[in-house]
Amino acid sequence: MKKKNYAWILSLFFVTMSIGAFAQNKTNESGKVIKLNKEEFLTKVFNYEKNSQEWKFEGNKPAIIDFYADWCGPCRKVAPVLEELAKEYAGKIVIYKVDTEKDKELAQKFGIQSLPSLLFVPMNGKPQMAVGAIPKEDLKKAIDEFLLGVDKK
Repeated sequence: MKKKNYAWILSLFFVTMSIGAFAQNKTNESGKVIKLNKEEFLTKVFNYEKNSQEWKFEGNKPAIIDFYADWCGPCRKVAPVLEELAKEYAGKIVIYKVDTEKDKELAQKFGIQSLPSLLFVPMNGKPQMAVGAIPKEDLKKAIDEFLLGVDKK
């Protein structure tokens, strides 16, 4: 009887863990902009506490990190464009957003002085920062050429 209960509990545990892993993966494929705090940034983007000298991207897809604030007009203008791009490029890139009012340390670490600031992070090479409310077509060009390496000539 105890063995039967143990086996049943163990089976339930594995099913639960599998569903959790699937849901975690689906979040990255969902086509939504994902909010990050410092702890998530350290595990999903760049762990500057572990290695502050050399950039090492922790992600498995190219990414854009939107450094924003709720009070920022241009940030509110760019937000729906980033949502559209997250859907359009779902499964190819990940778009994150960091609230500079809540995560001031991240804003300081990346020298954020103007909002919005967008950090484009390719799989290989150094990230590039862009500042301001960038038009959708320019964002698409940066994604295609810099993040995905697609030559659109």
